[in-house]
Amino acid sequence: MFVGIDAGGTLLKVAYREGEKFHVRKYPIAELEGVAEWVNGLENYKVCVTGGKSGVFISHLQKEAKEMVEFEATHRGVRFLLGRMGRTDTDYLITNVGTGTSIHCIHGDSHERLGGTGVGGGTLVGLGYLLTGVRHFDEIVRLAEQGSRERIDLKVKHIYEGKEPPISGELTASNFGNDLFSGAEDMPKEDLLATVMGLVGETVSTVSVQTARQCRSNTIIYIGSSFHENDLLKEIVVSYTKLRGASPLFLENGEFSGAVGAMISLESKEKETKI
Repeated sequence: MFVGIDAGGTLLKVAYREGEKFHVRKYPIAELEGVAEWVNGLENYKVCVTGGKSGVFISHLQKEAKEMVEFEATHRGVRFLLGRMGRTDTDYLITNVGTGTSIHCIHGDSHERLGGTGVGGGTLVGLGYLLTGVRHFDEIVRLAEQGSRERIDLKVKHIYEGKEPPISGELTASNFGNDLFSGAEDMPKEDLLATVMGLVGETVSTVSVQTARQCRSNTIIYIGSSFHENDLLKEIVVSYTKLRGASPLFLENGEFSGAVGAMISLESKEKETKI
């Protein structure tokens, strides 16, 4: 069995095959020792580990493991998942929205990290908690979907009140920039969390489109655990990406790209050995 592990700052993701069957799982990073124990209990396995906590994970393994640079693993994983969708794209931008956001330019087999932003899933959970006291990601997503940003964000139409603005009036001029000095204490949690979601989605998509021009690519592939069952964040990212002239794409199981890439590297090595 080939097992790929992506040990990140918040989550630990696993990809493996049993025969022709492909499996993915994820766990809180606090369960790292339990996942390592599961790996140690496997028979006839090879494991490759990537991510910021890869060294910690490997220290709990009883068998030698291969370690892989996270960016390379993500690149391989995205290419594999694109193929499973029947796509043959070779030039694109990858925006990986995990705890923070990392952006990579892909041209064929070459890849380069062009930058990123500290705004990501960690911002959503951290700022959401500070504003509302809600601490769990799933609950933040659920409440945000019920909220409105109308009272909190300052839109272009608010600035150009009484006249036609030169750009879409629905664009955000300033996140959390509306007049909040009256009635801020009565702001519903749903509205506050929806506004945090808007801040994250608009920042990520804006930075991605600007970077895509540097990459000379029109396709932006968005991956990362922040998008898991988070339709609101996807909607915001899609809207802003298209508005700025780029094409957004979400991969099925995209959040597991690093773990999948680690697994694929083992399979490729095995094939090379047999040739």
